[in-house]
Amino acid sequence: MNYLKSVIPIIEANYKNFTSVEKNIANFFRNNEEIMDFSAKSISNRLFVSEAALSRFAKKCGYRGYREFIYQYEQNLTERNLKIVGNAGSVLNIYQELLNKTYSLIDQKQIMRICEYMADASRVFVCGKGSSGLAAMEAESRFMRIGVDIDSITDSDIMRFQTVFQNSKSMVIGISVSGMTESILYSLQQAHEKKSKTVLITAHKNGRISSYCDEIVLIPSLKYLNYGNVISPQFPILIFLDIIYSYYVSMDKRRMQVLHTSTVRALNRIQEESI
Repeated sequence: MNYLKSVIPIIEANYKNFTSVEKNIANFFRNNEEIMDFSAKSISNRLFVSEAALSRFAKKCGYRGYREFIYQYEQNLTERNLKIVGNAGSVLNIYQELLNKTYSLIDQKQIMRICEYMADASRVFVCGKGSSGLAAMEAESRFMRIGVDIDSITDSDIMRFQTVFQNSKSMVIGISVSGMTESILYSLQQAHEKKSKTVLITAHKNGRISSYCDEIVLIPSLKYLNYGNVISPQFPILIFLDIIYSYYVSMDKRRMQVLHTSTVRALNRIQEESI
C-alpha cells in the first residue's frame, strides 16, 4: 500500500493559530477536490485575499513561501474516491485517511531523537487523561516488557506530585490531543525546569509550548474527518506509539527480543501458578 505526503494534516495542526483570513484559505485547500490554476494570482482572486496573505499562510504551515506550499499540494491532490461503501466502508476509509495523515506528519529524525532520549533516561513518565490516559497505560505495558523503566500517570494530582522527583535523567511524555490539558502542560513545564527531556504528543500545534518541550509530535485530529466521532480517539496516538516502539526495538533488536521473551515467560508463569 502506498502512502502520500500531504499538506492537509499540516494545515489542520496549525488551524488554531491562523487569522480569520488564513482560516478562509485553509478551508479552501482542505475542502478542494479539483485540479485548477493554483497560481497565487488566481487563488487570491478566487478567495478575495492578497497574494501576501497566501504567502503568510504558507509560512505558518512551515513552508518557505506559497510556491513551495502549492508545489507539495499539487503533487498530492487526488479526487476522493471511496472504494468501500456502507457503514463498514466509512470506518475503514477513515482509518486509511488517518494512516495517510500520520505518514505525512511523521518526522523520522524526530522519532530517532525521542528513542535516544528514552534510551538515555533512567526513568520515563507518560502522562495522559481520559482516552489519552488509556494510551499512556498501553505505552507502559509495552515498553516495560523491553526493559524501559516507565510509569503511566493518569491522575492530575499524581502528575503534580510526581514532578517533585523528576531530574535531568528523567523523561516526561505528555499526551494531549487538544494541546491544552492543564495538568499535562504543568508536568511538562516542571520537568523542563528540572532539565528532564520533554515530549508532547498533540494534534494542535501551539508555539507557546515549544519553550518547554524538547519535541512536539503532531498526530492527526479526528475533528476534521467525516464520521470522525465513530473512531476511538486513542487510534492516532497508538499509531505513533507503535512507530516509536518499532524504532526503539530496532536500536538493539537482539537485546530487546531477549527482554521481551523473558517478560512474557514471567507473566505466563504467574498465570500458571494462579490456576
